[in-house]
Amino acid sequence: MKLNNQTPPPVTPILLRYFTVSLFLFLPLLLLLFTLKTTPSTTIITTTTTITTNPAGIRIRPGYTTYDSYIKKQLNKTLNPKLRHLWKTRDWDRKIQVFTTFFSKLKHHSLLTNSSKSLCIGARVGQEVEALRRVGVADSIGIDLVPCPPLVIHGDFHRQPFPDDTFLFEFSNVFDHALYPAKFVGEIERTLKPGGVCVLHVALSTKSDKYSANDLLGVEPLVKLFKGSDLVRVQKVDGFGLDTEVIFRKKEKISLE
Repeated sequence: MKLNNQTPPPVTPILLRYFTVSLFLFLPLLLLLFTLKTTPSTTIITTTTTITTNPAGIRIRPGYTTYDSYIKKQLNKTLNPKLRHLWKTRDWDRKIQVFTTFFSKLKHHSLLTNSSKSLCIGARVGQEVEALRRVGVADSIGIDLVPCPPLVIHGDFHRQPFPDDTFLFEFSNVFDHALYPAKFVGEIERTLKPGGVCVLHVALSTKSDKYSANDLLGVEPLVKLFKGSDLVRVQKVDGFGLDTEVIFRKKEKISLE
């Protein structure tokens, strides 16, 4: 019997062919996985997020890619040495006088009393707090990203450092600086006691500054944010570039008993 001495073809080329085809088929998947793995995990603030959070009529300004970038821009103003010097010197008495007039009128209309535990939001160096104390509201404090003792402590108005139902009165003229207006208002309603009063000075017909994070296009969008409060009054004011005063009162808790 004659034997066939020919050796069979090597299997290496066949395996190599299968490996090449498999690699070609899975290459797009590998590229996708690599892209996902190397993408930074930083949370991006998108326009879609702000639309679903805030009612129509509040326009969030572009340019804030992360919350840290927003905070840094706000600090650029708050920590500006020239501005802080002006706030504490030339502007100090003038602003206290104007705020004293505002708060005296609120007391006249029984929206503020000497016993009202009060908070000024975004108080910078504390002119508003000093004005409250001068009209007799001794239990008053302010919060800002940069503390200014003894009138202002450190605090982010998107996440107030106080427990629920703390204050009977809250005042702010920095609503336009809120990147998340719904959170800004939500924190006010959380820390206000039932029956407590919130007074906001906002810009509707005047142009806010370059550090503003939102543009308010009317009072109605603001009213929609205050879900747990009743609108008390809207009137024109002249408050250092802000033209409208909007007052809310937090609704009393409903007993289920």
